[in-house]
Amino acid sequence: MYRQILEQAKVDAYLVTDPMNMRYISGFRGGEGVLYISPSRKVLVTDSRYTEQAGKESDFTVIEENAGHKRFVILAECIDADKAEVVGFEDASMRVNEFNAMKEALPQVKNWVALGGKLDFLRRIKTPEEIEIMQKATAISEAALTSLLDFIKPGLTELEIAAELEYQMKKRGANDLAFNTIVASGIHSSMPHAIPSEKKIENGDFITMDFGAKVNGYCSDMTRTIVVGKASEKQKEIYNLVLKAQLAGLAAAGPNVKGKDVDAVSRNIIREAGYGEYFGHGLGHSVGLFIHENPRFSPAEEDIILPGYIETVEPGVYVPGFGGVRIEDMILITEDGYRNFNHFEKNLIEL
Repeated sequence: MYRQILEQAKVDAYLVTDPMNMRYISGFRGGEGVLYISPSRKVLVTDSRYTEQAGKESDFTVIEENAGHKRFVILAECIDADKAEVVGFEDASMRVNEFNAMKEALPQVKNWVALGGKLDFLRRIKTPEEIEIMQKATAISEAALTSLLDFIKPGLTELEIAAELEYQMKKRGANDLAFNTIVASGIHSSMPHAIPSEKKIENGDFITMDFGAKVNGYCSDMTRTIVVGKASEKQKEIYNLVLKAQLAGLAAAGPNVKGKDVDAVSRNIIREAGYGEYFGHGLGHSVGLFIHENPRFSPAEEDIILPGYIETVEPGVYVPGFGGVRIEDMILITEDGYRNFNHFEKNLIEL
């Protein structure tokens, strides 16, 4: 798997510093350190906090970095042993000051080659084991939301609802949160990534909840919007428009289509209804070890969607001063279409 990068990038060796790629390639979940990979060796460099864990999780040679044997010294030893003059690095996740320090510390490298998204690309097609874990993470999220509906009531704050939702996910087996939970009520729901606040829930509020569980490092991602009390006619109009766009996006999703073409199906429905200016983000994104991966369903996505990708479909309409709606499912692209991981109700819920 990871050795193909050596040929693709035409390098003598390469370094892996992105925590997600370190996990995927080596099995090490600690996220602190660096991998060195060449045709003759695969080395995991980390400090004493993680060496025992790394030894249990990875089949790489684990070398401890410390004050007497620093990281760049270890890397220099590996590079010198391999006579590696052309070395790849993760430019997409490395800061400029980190690269400059590395370049200065390893002058024997004649040419540094930026790997771009080559390592991320390895993670696109999910294995059966990864799919099973992400299905479990989704089931945990849905069970947590089911429980939450009995908890929500006027007078609670967005922060209290977010805390309860996160508790319910962890109670059901989530190791962590996939990302910071979004709970946006009333006029706050017009902000797609609103931060939960002390705002209290009132009758007539939209509540948009975007959240996910993380299981064994893998993420789930879903969004539902509900109304506390009775929905107004305008709320129903916007909600039903978003639902129509979401169902159409799902129907368009499948293998061997461009991401931008799936996005266009949902986007055109919202635009034709007169709300085009209120849908600013892409229709969806890939999910895995990281919550926002590539490829995406977006107006700019030229990549072909392939079986084994896991994508979200999440159109939204956000009207400042009024509120917003987003509905999101996570799907597995299959040979003949898709399989939806989400089964939670999508018709408008009025609490």
